[in-house]
Amino acid sequence: MCKLRTQVFGAARPFRFAIVNATQSIILHIERKDAGKWRAATNYIPAMSLAVRLLGTSASRPTVERNVASVAIVREGETLLVDCGEGTQRQMMRYGVSFGLADIFFTHFHADHVIGVIGLLRTMSLQGRTDPLRIWGPRGAQRTMKRAEDFGMDRLTFPIQVEELDAGKVIGRKDYSIVTFPVDHRGSRSLGYALVEEERKGRFNPELARSLGIPEGPLWGEIHRGRSVTLDDGRVIDPSVLVGAKRPGRRVVVTGDTRPCAGTLEAARGADLLVHEATFGHEEHERAVETGHSTAREAACLARDAGVRSLVLTHFSARYSRDASDLAREARECFENTICGRDGLEVEVGYSA
Repeated sequence: MCKLRTQVFGAARPFRFAIVNATQSIILHIERKDAGKWRAATNYIPAMSLAVRLLGTSASRPTVERNVASVAIVREGETLLVDCGEGTQRQMMRYGVSFGLADIFFTHFHADHVIGVIGLLRTMSLQGRTDPLRIWGPRGAQRTMKRAEDFGMDRLTFPIQVEELDAGKVIGRKDYSIVTFPVDHRGSRSLGYALVEEERKGRFNPELARSLGIPEGPLWGEIHRGRSVTLDDGRVIDPSVLVGAKRPGRRVVVTGDTRPCAGTLEAARGADLLVHEATFGHEEHERAVETGHSTAREAACLARDAGVRSLVLTHFSARYSRDASDLAREARECFENTICGRDGLEVEVGYSA
């Protein structure tokens, strides 16, 4: 389940909200007791967080309502930035995205997806950053980032590590991977990125464990980790008795600029969230083909065919800047669970099981 979130700043009275996914409901009550003091209680430990924040949803150039392309993915406090169009650093400030990120992934190097990195690098340097910044992108990344680093003749306070990627590259991380896939954008060297979590442990059955006389504590943890345990009475408990089948992790797919293509279809199969460009409406299909972009309907039909759970549309032509409702309506005729993106929108990604 994907859920939109509205931030609340400076609340002066108690408020309550619920985070719900397919497997559990977590309710957190926050109460303001005194100025600057908060009390929080929860009846369950929350699931691992995964959210996508749209920092820019305009195509080619910024408008009054929308900035150009950038998407932040936040997983368990770790921030990944996909593309960095002009003004991205201000959008990060505006929408609370950490400058402590360690990775920027570029889908391609057209200006509206990359110019913002110059300012972002300078700001990080002025803040005294010393940790390395990893920058990833298709062929040409080394040359482009060298130009960005040298621009303005300032020396950065931190090292940049640039790696050029081919489609199919898997970047392994703790509990998840970033997988690149080929997209089709007007002959450019372009990539899409999929964040793919590892399978999770099966669900532990505490009621059955109690009925079997297994004391709550370390033995429960051993069983959940897949290890057999021996009880004081000599019984050996196999994990399969109390732990169900492994459950899938989450998958988030970001296309960058592209025509609908087989690479995206395969990468997005069964995805929890697909972030796909929708530069034009169906009436401008020929222009979409000419420029290597997609219509809203095409993006939605691809999401339907891939069996994704939710689709977020972004990268809109300036003509839809103020009102993208026509694009949303067009897409929902093909795929109902479509969200029409806007700058600052955050989508939380829950587990499917």
